[in-house]
Amino acid sequence: MRDMGGERVEEAVASSLALLRTAADRDWEGAGAGRLEWSCRRTALHMAEALMRYSAQLAGRREERHAPFALAVDEASNAELLQVVETTQRLLCAVIRTTPDEVRAFHPFPFGSANRDGFAAMGVAEVLLHTHDIAEGLGLAYEPPAELPEFVLTRIFPHVRPDTDHWRTLLWATGRGDLPDRAPVTEWHWNNNLVIPADRLTLQGVTPAAAADLSAGGDGGFEWVESGPFEGTREAAGMLLKAYEAGVHRPEWGVFVLVRREDGRAVGCIGFHGAPDEEGRAEVGYDIAEAARGHGYATEALRTLARWGLARDEVTTLIAVIDRGNTPSRGVVSRAGFVEAGEDEEEVVYELRG
Repeated sequence: MRDMGGERVEEAVASSLALLRTAADRDWEGAGAGRLEWSCRRTALHMAEALMRYSAQLAGRREERHAPFALAVDEASNAELLQVVETTQRLLCAVIRTTPDEVRAFHPFPFGSANRDGFAAMGVAEVLLHTHDIAEGLGLAYEPPAELPEFVLTRIFPHVRPDTDHWRTLLWATGRGDLPDRAPVTEWHWNNNLVIPADRLTLQGVTPAAAADLSAGGDGGFEWVESGPFEGTREAAGMLLKAYEAGVHRPEWGVFVLVRREDGRAVGCIGFHGAPDEEGRAEVGYDIAEAARGHGYATEALRTLARWGLARDEVTTLIAVIDRGNTPSRGVVSRAGFVEAGEDEEEVVYELRG
């Protein structure tokens, strides 16, 4: 899966500037921006500030709080303000293209950090949505290229059921529009992928965009060891994609790729078969690429995911269903603390209670 973050940010800003420059001679301070409480000028300034802040967050590898930056453009004309938007876009694109994918920096929603793909998607979202707000305030028509809202939805709105019209879906998901079969949205935030640290690994949450690529035979944006990803990873990605398309995907109960800290290579995957049921039971599954087996990665990952899952109030029990003849996998669950809880001729059920 080729990294498209920088290109998508460029395309978003080009789409925005092509429209807004046609109205740069208008009174932006006196016009309200759509449903916001800001003026059109304040909204354009926010676009530039967001792009600059994301650049600073990612370039500085900030682990806590937003970077304390502000732009002083009080005397700038509207046209000059749009030049600032273009400049901050170039800064963000440069940072995205030179930052390793495993690097994460602070962003509050919802798990406290984002990688370069997340910051790219947030940057695109800021530009598209606030261009819409300004256009609405100035009485202009705006619709971005369809691949841009799709890029945003499949990376930072994994909890939103997709529709054939990605732009209308994004407007609905951010309280800016209506969809005929869905209730209005009054509160929202985007959802960067969850990363759970282990000892030698990080468990990196798979987005719908990555799942689509993995299930189609791609690498999902990860650099894999030889022989990876294994068949089970692709099957899990397909299950995630179906849940996303049905609108029932909950990212924290999805799929995680296991990335080795020493070299950034993916060695396998682990995850849940879905959110916990009414009794608080959640099923887990995992696989390891053949070239990475025999190093204890599956045990380490399962212990880590089990600790994380059982710490949630909605979970009482984790279960794993293993083929009776799969001796290595049965050893993994046993080492992770699971105990036998049932069996039939083909499978053994293990469970771990909180």
